[in-house]
Amino acid sequence: MPLIPEEPQIHESAQGPRATPASGRTAPTPRPVPGPRPAAPSRPGRPGPLRPTPPAQRTPRDVAAKPGPSGPAAPAASTTPQIQLVPATAEGALDAAEEAVDLLLDSGRAPGDVLVITTGEPHPWAAHELSFGETAYWAQHDAGDDVFYADAAVADRAAARPVVVVAVNGGSEAAAATALSLAHSRAGALLIVCGDPQRINSVLGAGV
Repeated sequence: MPLIPEEPQIHESAQGPRATPASGRTAPTPRPVPGPRPAAPSRPGRPGPLRPTPPAQRTPRDVAAKPGPSGPAAPAASTTPQIQLVPATAEGALDAAEEAVDLLLDSGRAPGDVLVITTGEPHPWAAHELSFGETAYWAQHDAGDDVFYADAAVADRAAARPVVVVAVNGGSEAAAATALSLAHSRAGALLIVCGDPQRINSVLGAGV
């Protein structure tokens, strides 16, 4: 009769405690939670993004220096115009005034810089423009594009211009005096008076 080898008897003392069935297994030990990953090192040679400097540390912009208060303002230049006398008879005063205007324009004066006042007979240009009515006549004055001719009786309506030419071509002494006084106040730089020097001096009451 063949012999059946006996299974070796293993005592628990030699094997250690037996494993507990699945229902009684102990819970596995939890794994430690990984901490935050360290920041990746920046690449050499490429600086990171620059943050703007806080407003309190920004360098203020250069402000253009403004002139401080100056001392008392210099007195304005005298507005007294220069006076020139062109000797002429009453009959030739208008022609002398025309020649003076031509010289002014040739020297570079703009036509709108010149005002011509007559004490006697009006200039033909003024008479021609007034034939279209006073509105058209004074519109020419307001435009300031050309030499303007005015009779002494209405010259007070004319505005100031750099140069005023007066043709003492007639009229009363009072009219001449009024025209010269008005011309003096309207002339910004130069006053030219065409006429008889003796009469002009008597009207002004002083040498011109």
